[in-house]
Amino acid sequence: MSIGYVNGEFIPVDKPVIPIDERGHQFGDGVYEVIRVYHGKPFMLEEHVQRLFKSAIAIKLNVEQSHEDIQQLIAESIEKSGLADCDVYIQITRGISPRQHLFPAAPVSITLTVKPMRVTEEAIRENGKTAIFHEDERWANCYIKSLNLLPNILAKQNAQDVGGYEAILVKDGFVTEGSSSNVYMVRDHAIYTTPLSKQILPGITRMAVKNIANMLEIPFIEKKFTPDELLQADEVFITSTTNEVMPIAYVDGNKIKDGASGEITRLLYKKFFELIEIVQHT
Repeated sequence: MSIGYVNGEFIPVDKPVIPIDERGHQFGDGVYEVIRVYHGKPFMLEEHVQRLFKSAIAIKLNVEQSHEDIQQLIAESIEKSGLADCDVYIQITRGISPRQHLFPAAPVSITLTVKPMRVTEEAIRENGKTAIFHEDERWANCYIKSLNLLPNILAKQNAQDVGGYEAILVKDGFVTEGSSSNVYMVRDHAIYTTPLSKQILPGITRMAVKNIANMLEIPFIEKKFTPDELLQADEVFITSTTNEVMPIAYVDGNKIKDGASGEITRLLYKKFFELIEIVQHT
């Protein structure tokens, strides 16, 4: 079953709990992570928790709990839910305090949900998704996984409004990432993706894909590329915790090569799940 957690109490996910003066609610003053659980075991949990704390440090959010405390909370929540394959969302904000811009002297607020995994049908994955190009209108510190997602939401909705699945963001003439994903193109049997910087999120699935590419001796090239270069690619795909490895077949109505999942994208997806099976049994 789906389950929620708020500051020490496990609750039904539909129970109203957020006070009016909660900093995340009023300012977006917080950070979050989404962790996928396969067969009862969170995938790359340590990497997710490390990124959560790095984001907290970047916004000067003092989290008294340790990495081990957060990992234990996630493990306990999964166990209480009884779900083997699920998605965990954890959010830490600057707490509950009368509304003012300055940091309050209040403990952080931690909320969490465990919900059944959202699964993409294999036929849809094989055929690939569609995307649009969209101006990257986000702030300068996108490496922080903060609650401030309004530009991402608007871009994703604009894609949805024209029948698309993802918005591929473009800044100063170059692709940065998706509204909720990292973006890649394949050319001449090499994988290209935008270099890590403050302008993009250091994806956990990106990390896994880079490791897989290195293992397979597929060149993984971190280099900026333009929308025109992406349209001329042999394959395009995106990654995220919930998308895993997702092919993109059309962008702005333009077919990418054959208009379906490509050879390298399929191989990465296959090896990604082999990696999951290895990790889950260690």
